[in-house]
Amino acid sequence: MKIPRLPVILILAVLISVSCNNANHKQNAGNEEKQKQEEPLKIPPFNSDSAYSYVKAQVDFGPRVNNSPAHEKCAVYLTKKLKQYCQDVTVQKGQVKAFNGTMLNFKNLIASYNPGTNNRIFLCSHWDSRPFADHDPDVKKHNTPIDGANDGASGVGVLLEIARQLSLSKPAIGVDIIFLDAEDYGPPEDQKRNEDTTDWWGLGSQFWAKTPHKANYFARYGILLDMVGASHATFLEEKFSMQYAPAVVRNVWNIAGKLGYSDYFPYEEGGYITDDHLYINRSLNIPTIDIIHLIKNSNTEETGFYPYWHTTSDNMKSIDKTTLEVVGKTLMAVIASEK
Repeated sequence: MKIPRLPVILILAVLISVSCNNANHKQNAGNEEKQKQEEPLKIPPFNSDSAYSYVKAQVDFGPRVNNSPAHEKCAVYLTKKLKQYCQDVTVQKGQVKAFNGTMLNFKNLIASYNPGTNNRIFLCSHWDSRPFADHDPDVKKHNTPIDGANDGASGVGVLLEIARQLSLSKPAIGVDIIFLDAEDYGPPEDQKRNEDTTDWWGLGSQFWAKTPHKANYFARYGILLDMVGASHATFLEEKFSMQYAPAVVRNVWNIAGKLGYSDYFPYEEGGYITDDHLYINRSLNIPTIDIIHLIKNSNTEETGFYPYWHTTSDNMKSIDKTTLEVVGKTLMAVIASEK
């Protein structure tokens, strides 16, 4: 059977029509995609005054050093607050050995929203404070415990406010809010180091990562907050985060950018930070990032941390409500963007 040949003019007309239809289809598809990309983020409320009050409440107990009365009182306060905002709260407690042989009583506190689903993420911060102001300009203060307003309490304050908001507007996915303990009891800077390579930092996270609060615990990813309350903070892309969870970093930084927070979340690389997220990545294999205040080309020795890190000046004077709001709203937008 022979296929009839169409007249040349008719063929051209058909081709032009098909081409125009394809072009219109591509243009419409492009417009739809552009519209999706430009849709404003749906962000549940976040109250920076409330977050600030939670930071202050922790600091008011005094330095939250393991085995101290202030530490125990703060544990009671945090547990009570989590139970106020969440029906499923786990207190994981035990003992871990510090660098100097001291057995530290610790409590990891976990609030679980929608505990029955594996479609979940977790947000965490450490709630203990440093027993040594070993980076204080005054050498006489190096054995003085610090308030840890920024280094510890700021992240917990942001997460408590998120917990409160999640109690008012239930998340579409599972969310765990985790307060990790015994993070900051590492060896003092001016103590002579031996050749022991044991990890003396992040003791609470090491315990949780090896022995989660629930058997076969799973989350798609995790976000750690550390030092998220100082004025004009910059959260650089920490290198372990980029090594283990680059897609999570990109998602969080992109959302922050859409909210207008690029000055706080610049697309700039920071250093490798041994923090709670490292042990979670290594032991649980859950991609976890660290949102941590890092300063590019910092004059703060070699650390890159903000100037009051591990000093007696890490107090409420260093806490900025605007920074708490930036971090809090970014995380609320991350949660709201999940399906």
